[in-house]
Amino acid sequence: MNARTVKHVFPAVREDIADLQTWRAIPTQYIDHLDPFLFLNHHGRQVYPPGNRGLPFGPHPHRGFETVTFILEGDIAHRDNRGHESVIGPQGVQWMTAGRGLVHSETSSEQFKRTGGLLEVLQLWVNLPARLKMTGPRYIGLQANDIPVFAEDAGRAVIQLISGAWQDKRGPVQTLTDVTCMTLRLQPDSVLQLSIPAGHNVFFYVVRGGVQVNRQAAGARHLVDFAHDGEQLGLTATQASLVLLCHAAPFGEPIVAHGPFVMNTQEEILQAISDYQAGRFEF
Repeated sequence: MNARTVKHVFPAVREDIADLQTWRAIPTQYIDHLDPFLFLNHHGRQVYPPGNRGLPFGPHPHRGFETVTFILEGDIAHRDNRGHESVIGPQGVQWMTAGRGLVHSETSSEQFKRTGGLLEVLQLWVNLPARLKMTGPRYIGLQANDIPVFAEDAGRAVIQLISGAWQDKRGPVQTLTDVTCMTLRLQPDSVLQLSIPAGHNVFFYVVRGGVQVNRQAAGARHLVDFAHDGEQLGLTATQASLVLLCHAAPFGEPIVAHGPFVMNTQEEILQAISDYQAGRFEF
């Protein structure tokens, strides 16, 4: 099997939200999206003092896609208008399908606001195809011990498998559109080989550290864009590193986005706005 060619390595763009340090990997002036991956915000890594206000994401709506939130440090308290409520801690994941409409909040727990501490969060938006835009909403909250981890390279490379398959193993989230998501924790000089279908788009984001991927260097807060000319990714960590790796088949459909809504046409966006303003998001 051939190694995929690295087309570009793009830096994330600094765009803080209040006192929350934030880097956006997509969309930026360099790349709009990687179908079906639409958006990634990287919050932190930063230390919050005791008596802080926590995360600033109060109630807000979504329609037409899924949010996948990786809590690397700290916690997130999730609440939504379908009655889901949880506090997910370090190395946990939230997978929320907005579908036809959901209103949720993502804040810090009362304990985190009292005591403070280290916080780092990734949020990835994954599109839904037209046939699933109006599917029923759902929420899955996973703590670290709910997610399997597998060691490679004599334990120097650790894979946390959230969804999809790794060799003969599968992650706990059964996705609607066959999306594979994992995190890779790599010790310096560790080596890892991965095989990904050539037709899939790859979302490869270096959270921290630095790696060589198919002989191309990529440092912290950089997104790697690959061609579709092979199935192999060869990684060597040049320092202790954390990588978010996801892949899926592209939909090839029109994307029309407006704030928290992602649909296929402008008319569907206007309908989403109307439905939300009229209180039709399943309160």
